[in-house]
Amino acid sequence: MKTNSFQQKILGLQANLLSFAYQLTTNKEEAQDLLQDTTLKALDNEEKYVDNVNFKGWVFTIMRNLFINNYRQNVKQATVIDKSEDLFHLNLSQDSGLETPEGSYSVKEISSALNQFSDEYRIPFNMYVAGYKYNEIAEKMNLPVGTVKSRIFFARKKLRDQLKDFR
Repeated sequence: MKTNSFQQKILGLQANLLSFAYQLTTNKEEAQDLLQDTTLKALDNEEKYVDNVNFKGWVFTIMRNLFINNYRQNVKQATVIDKSEDLFHLNLSQDSGLETPEGSYSVKEISSALNQFSDEYRIPFNMYVAGYKYNEIAEKMNLPVGTVKSRIFFARKKLRDQLKDFR
């Protein structure tokens, strides 16, 4: 295919490609970057295009493959590998405070303060911190959801008041 007609075809598809890129990325800037990468890749690979092949499909396939490769690369970069012996740190947030002795001391203080609460406040609060949803806690404790929410709220408030010196 002649270079001029190839370029004209690509330029004619820019609006369609941008729309498809936005559907893939759901972000305007990322869509424009993907469009630019796709256009460059298509222009670099002009000699690989065969005249009897659907041009629009060929370019859209390039865009889709670029998006998939970029997505895989981003996922790979975001993966955290825990090299500790017992995999304990895998579920901790990176800013957990356990790096310092003061952070560990705060966890002990929080635990002892929580243990002073009555069961009606301590149990729903601990379940909520463990990841249970309000409706799951309500179901297990045979309580209305509103009661569970208020008990967790008051447990937080009580805990905040008891540990105000540690902030």
